[in-house]
Amino acid sequence: MTVRGPIAAATAGMTLVHEHILANFQPYDEWERAPRTYDRDVVVALVLPHLKRIRDLGCRTFVDATAVGLGRDAVLLRRLSEESGLNVLCTTGNYAAVNYQFLPRYVFDSSDEQLAQRWISEWLNGIDGTGVRPGFIKLSVNGGRLSDVERKLIRAGCLAHRATGMVIGVHTGPAEAAFDELDVLREMGVSPSSWMWIHAQVEKDWSRHVAAARQGAWISLDGVNAERIDEFVRMVANLRDAGFLRRTLVSQDAGWYSVGQPQGGKFRPYDVLLTQFLTALRAHGFSADEVDTVMVRNPAAAFRIRTVRA
Repeated sequence: MTVRGPIAAATAGMTLVHEHILANFQPYDEWERAPRTYDRDVVVALVLPHLKRIRDLGCRTFVDATAVGLGRDAVLLRRLSEESGLNVLCTTGNYAAVNYQFLPRYVFDSSDEQLAQRWISEWLNGIDGTGVRPGFIKLSVNGGRLSDVERKLIRAGCLAHRATGMVIGVHTGPAEAAFDELDVLREMGVSPSSWMWIHAQVEKDWSRHVAAARQGAWISLDGVNAERIDEFVRMVANLRDAGFLRRTLVSQDAGWYSVGQPQGGKFRPYDVLLTQFLTALRAHGFSADEVDTVMVRNPAAAFRIRTVRA
């Protein structure tokens, strides 16, 4: 499900699975009192050339992983999708990382069923009257053992997944939290194949990547940058050599226009993966078919809308 409507998963093409166009790191209580403002025209002028650049390099689908509460702007994303020619996906859900400072108060007071219904409503009716529907459920935790509110978010994500078919992507980091999340999925009767371990590269014991992939999870290594090319190649090779290349996702967590910063702050382009990283994969012995598995087939499978069962 893109910001301009549904597409066939098989047509998504080369996909960047975790990037950002705009972010607002303003704590929720502060945002509620006096939200920072920005000019969409200024954001478009900054970001559009970077989106056109990756389209010229062969990218066809761009997943904007900006969470609810951190600057998600459905109108902006739809406009940039139209002007760049890229398919763009956006999120629903809530973000508990960074010690809950971006969580609305209602998250603490609501049940998991009530939270899920908010996200299901965005799937059914669109985001804030825009008609734009989310493409996946983006949640986040703080990286250690799950707290009560984090467990509630994961349970709510499972309920929303079962009602909508959207994949659940959780900003997680270390394996301790990831395997707690897998336990919650199991309790809720949701397959690990409907869950993405976002920021799995933070976990330095790569055998844990393999263990989660063995359960069927998507392992998202989404911090590629020019200084860490070799490390990311070796992480992908580790999963390939263990037989789990088909559970591997790779992206950059790059961008973005930072609301409140002069000229939007320092922007990290989206093209390093498509130039330097893919070149390094091929030099490491990855075949064209294996590169297509990581960059085309896996994202299409991960973000496809699952059949909803009664």
